[in-house]
Amino acid sequence: MEWEFSPDDVVQGNVEYGLGEFWRDLQQEFRLNLPNENRPAEPERLLAIVYDMCYWLATGGEFADFEREVGADSDPYLSGFLRMAHRHSEPNVTMLGAILQRAIMEDMEIGMSLEAALDSVASRHAQVAAVPVQ
Repeated sequence: MEWEFSPDDVVQGNVEYGLGEFWRDLQQEFRLNLPNENRPAEPERLLAIVYDMCYWLATGGEFADFEREVGADSDPYLSGFLRMAHRHSEPNVTMLGAILQRAIMEDMEIGMSLEAALDSVASRHAQVAAVPVQ
């Protein structure tokens, strides 16, 4: 995705851009990049996996571990899809990392401990990931 602001702008609180907005924009980007021919059978599932991959990577996880976690090693289509998505995911991962960092900072500013803030942000991620694709 492309934005008119940087991840630093998000971290510094210069723009309001959170998980919900990121999810909305990721859905739009995903739809725009789906091929007109040979559409995947489960686009909603693949979109959710892309979002989870971005979250996994933004929180310090390794791509190979994510592939194993979602069973891509036993599904050639999913493996190929994930590798293609991963090649183009760096801007999204960086922006999502900034969003998560800002959310953690905001929670800590209102008095949460680091652990509580991390749990709170992880919970918000799970809620966004559960929002139906529009």
